[in-house]
Amino acid sequence: MSALTARGVGLLVAAVVLLGVGFRFAYPELTLLGAAAGIAVGYALATAAWRPRLEVTRSADPDRVARGEPAAMTLTVRNTGRLRAASLVAEDRCGDRPVPVPLLRLRPGRDTTVRYDVPTHRRGVVPVGPLRVTRRDPLGLVTLARPYGGTVPVWVHPRVHPLHAVPTGAGRSLDGRVDRVPHGSITFDSLREYVVGDELRRVHWRTSARVGELMVRENVDTSLPRIVVLLDNRAVAHPERRDGVAESFESACEAAASVVTAAYREDLPVVLLMADPEPSAPDATGDATGHGGGPLDRLAAARLADDDVIDATTARLRRERLGDTLVFLTGPGGRDDLGAVGALRAAYPSVVVGIFGATEPAPAGTAGLVVIDAPDGAAFAAEWDGVRRW
Repeated sequence: MSALTARGVGLLVAAVVLLGVGFRFAYPELTLLGAAAGIAVGYALATAAWRPRLEVTRSADPDRVARGEPAAMTLTVRNTGRLRAASLVAEDRCGDRPVPVPLLRLRPGRDTTVRYDVPTHRRGVVPVGPLRVTRRDPLGLVTLARPYGGTVPVWVHPRVHPLHAVPTGAGRSLDGRVDRVPHGSITFDSLREYVVGDELRRVHWRTSARVGELMVRENVDTSLPRIVVLLDNRAVAHPERRDGVAESFESACEAAASVVTAAYREDLPVVLLMADPEPSAPDATGDATGHGGGPLDRLAAARLADDDVIDATTARLRRERLGDTLVFLTGPGGRDDLGAVGALRAAYPSVVVGIFGATEPAPAGTAGLVVIDAPDGAAFAAEWDGVRRW
C-alpha cells in the first residue's frame, strides 16, 4: 500500500499549479520550478517502489500454551537479493500489538533474527504476522508498505486444573472398576484406514474393495462411561463484563478444559459441544493436547454468540444420546435454563451443572442434578473432587 505524505501531496499540487501557470502565462521560471517539483515526486515514487527481496520465516516456541505460560516467536528475515543491501523500517504484528523489527543494512545473502514474547495473559488464538515493511524516499514524499510472509497462530488454551475424580456413568464392570479398553471389542463405531499393526480380521473387505484401500472396523466398549461436556457460549448466559471480558465464560472454559483433560487421562470417551455450535468446528474430540483441531484448540477459539439456541441444543442431546454423563457449564444467565437441562436425565443418567459467577444459589427445580456453584475454574476443580456421587 503506497501513499503520498502531506509533503508529497503539497509538492505535487505545487507542481501542477506551477506548470499550469508557467505554460499559461509563458513564465519559464515557474515552468522550471513545476517541472523540478514533478521530477522530485516521480523520483520519490520510483525510489519507494523498489521491492526488496526478503524471505521471512517464523516459528512459535511453543505454538500451544496454557493461559499465563510463556510463549515466544522467532522471526528470521533474509535478504535474497543479489545487489542491494536493505535498510528498511519493518514491524511484525502480534495480535493487536506492533513489534519493531530492525533491518539496517541487511546485505544480500544475510539474515537477521528477532525473538519476542507472545502475550498469553488471555485465552484465545493470537495471530502473529505478517511482517510489514515500509519504504520511504529520502525526501519524505512517499511511503510504501508491503506485507511479507504469512500469519502463524499461537493457541492460548484455558488453564487446566487437575481433577482427580471422573464420572463412572451408567456402565461399570462387575467388580466396580471402570475397564479401560483403548480399542473396544463390543460395538461397531466407525471405519478408518488401515495402519500397520491392525489385525487383518478387523478389515472390512466390502468397503475396502469399494474405496480402493484397506478399511478396518473401529469398535468401542459400551461398558465405558461416555462424557458429554456442554459449554454454554451464549452471551445471555454471561452478561457481566470486566474490561470487555466475561470472566464467568473464561472460568467455564477452564472447567471444560479440566474435564476433557481428566477424561483423556483416564482413557474415557468424551465429547465437547457448544450451546451455539461453531460451523467450522467439529463436535468430535481430537488429540488431548489440542493438535489437529482438538478440544483444547476449540476452547481457545471459543467466542460468545448472540443467538439463544439452548432449546435446539437440548433437543439434539435428547435425540442423539451422545453419552451417559452430561456436564453443563454455564454462567449466571444460564440458571433459568436448568429445568431444560434437568429434563435430559431421561437420556443422561448423570447430569452435572457448573455455574460460574452467580451471586445467588441455584434455583429450585434442580433435584437430581449435581450443581456446583463456583467463582472460577480452580474452585470448580476443588468442588468437583468433593462430589461423592461419581
